[in-house]
Order: sequence, then C-alpha cells, then structure tokens
Amino acid sequence: MPEGGRDGVPEPGAGTPFVTLLVSFSRELRAAGVAVGSGDVLGYCAAMAPLDPTDLIDLYWAGRVTLVAKRDDIAVYDQVFRRFFLGGAEPVRELVTLKARVEAEADATLVAPATSPDGEGDEEEAVLGWMASDVEALKRKSFAACTPAELAALRRIMNRIRLTPPRRRTRRTVPARSGRAPDLRRTVRETMRLHGEPAELYFRRRRSRLRPMILILDISGSMADYSRNLLQFAYSANRAAGRVEVFCFGTRLTRVTKALATRRPDDALERAARAVFDWEGGTRIGESLDTFVRDWGRRGMCRGGVVVICSDGLDRGDPGVLAAAMERLSRQCHTLVWMNPHKGSNANFRPSTVGMMAAAPYVDVLLSGHDLSSLEELAALLPTLN
Repeated sequence: MPEGGRDGVPEPGAGTPFVTLLVSFSRELRAAGVAVGSGDVLGYCAAMAPLDPTDLIDLYWAGRVTLVAKRDDIAVYDQVFRRFFLGGAEPVRELVTLKARVEAEADATLVAPATSPDGEGDEEEAVLGWMASDVEALKRKSFAACTPAELAALRRIMNRIRLTPPRRRTRRTVPARSGRAPDLRRTVRETMRLHGEPAELYFRRRRSRLRPMILILDISGSMADYSRNLLQFAYSANRAAGRVEVFCFGTRLTRVTKALATRRPDDALERAARAVFDWEGGTRIGESLDTFVRDWGRRGMCRGGVVVICSDGLDRGDPGVLAAAMERLSRQCHTLVWMNPHKGSNANFRPSTVGMMAAAPYVDVLLSGHDLSSLEELAALLPTLN
C-alpha cells in the first residue's frame, strides 16, 4: 500500500500503476476543493479491488461512495471525473493494459497445458501484442488460428455474452391495459363493487415466457480446435434467463448442465471435462442425436424450444440414423440451428460431408461458430426466433 504524502494523500509513485491512477485522481479532487484524506483514498482502492478497472461505471460509483462526503461536492466530483478519465486517453489506456494483463493471468488455466506459454515473458509479449491488435479483427479470427493469449482474451469476452432465448405466447392470460379479449370477471366484480354502476372495461392478454434452449456440442477429435471455446460459450449460455440445457457428444451423449452450474468458469469446464469420457475421440452424431431424441426429446425437454447443434458434420455412423434423428428432432423443437465451423465466412457454403448433407434438410438456420463474431451473431439472432 502506498505511503502517505505531505498533504495526507498517498504518494502516486508507489504501488501498482492502477493504485497510482486512483491516487492521482484523488489529488485532482483535492485540488478542486473536495476534502479527500488518505483514509478515503485507501477506501477507494479497497472498493475497486473486486471491481472491473476498465468499467467507468465501477470507477465512478466506487469513487463517489468513498471520496464524496458532502452533497454539494457531487457536481465538482462529476466535473473532475469527466476531465480526468474522459478528457485524455492515457489513463484509460493504462487501465485497459493493466486489466488485459490481469485477465490473461486469470484465464491461463483455461488454456490446455500443451499450448500454454513457456514463460512469463512470452505471455506478457502475447498480451501486449493482443492489445496492439484490433478487437474487431480478433473477434473475426478463427479459434483454430488464435494464439493461447488470444484465446484467453476471447474467452474473457465470451464470458460476458448474455443469451436471451426467444419468447412464446402461452395459453394463460394476465391483466392488460388494453386488448381484444375482455376480462369479464374483473369487469363484473368492479361493477358490483360500485353497486351496479357501469365500470371500466378491463382486458386480458396472453402471457409470454422464454422458450427453452438446448445446446448440443460436438467434442470429438475433429472439433478439437473449437470444442473448448464452444463449451466456454455454453457456460455463458447456461447463465442466461430461462431454461438452458447443455449436452456434449463424441461417440455417446453426455448431459453436462449440472457440471456447468458453478460460478467459476475454470471449475465449470473442469467438471464438464471429467463428466465427458469420450473427449476428442470418435464421432457418432446420428446415434448421439437419436439418444437425445429418445431419452430427452420425447420427455418434452425441447418442446417449443430452440436446439443448437455445434458440429462439423463428420459422422462415422449410419447417415440414415442421423437423418431419422434430425427429422424427429425438427418436429419436437421450434427452431433447429446448426453451427458448422467449416462454413466460416462463406455465404455460399454447401454441405460436403455425408453427415452434414443428411442433416441439412432439417436445419432451419445454419451458422459457422468458428469465431467469436459468429457466436455473437447467434446471440443477436436468438431473440428474433419467435
């Protein structure tokens, strides 16, 4: 922790760059007439410890709670905050660089040991290289072509994606201000309460609810470059509103929904990897989907829901089994989405594998799933699949 300076505020030269930034901001407030002491600065640093240093909202409210004691100082605080954090690029750039370094260290456990960096210097160079690149270009870079540091950064961004499944109208109704279906019971009750005087006409509308969402991920050897990232995406989807189920398959189907139901992504992926016994093995898409249809689909899990299958279509089983399973699955669910990494950015993609050709007639939406941009495309498409 930085030592106190001659004016009661810790010296900006000590401590980490992030603490130095907070101390400098506190000095600007003190120079503007806000009473800021060393204890207030220490409280600001402690409040920012569990928060996101790249988020200006976190920076603003943590400082306002700990550094502003009088209501009259709020206007001065807002003015200094805008001038300090938004008037120049250097403070924000320093925050982003520091945050990227911390995120890369935190996400190092998500990278497979065979592809992990050998030394700290190499990792720091990779992080700095990622910071110099364009974020949009990184989102459109295939998972198979990314370096370990880039994959760590993409997983951190992916962890913030929030999926919103589409909604459907149910048979139940709820009160509404206007509509076409009158609420006779409520209208009569209000009329009786007014001793027979004509009351206002009330209405009801059909209630809507989120459709269930099912993710079925191919974790076979041919999907090794994408399976771990798709599982990370499934972890983010599992925390979305509504009911989300996650399955993995190689030579057999495994339900990993409960394994992903943890707060820490590292623990969730580790538990899911232990639950799947055929990781990066063979591929039997038809038999796996047939198991899902018979054991889970006919129980009503995907009735009226959205099913997303992530696979390259390289099936070693009977194409007839796959076609029959897809035909039944398409009748059980509302929308069937297939994400094939081989599609890439090719708008004129045509299935070339036997398994993909057998499944294509029953697919409603075909996406790629080879990069973060395609996953964001799925997230944007879901709410429109009513």
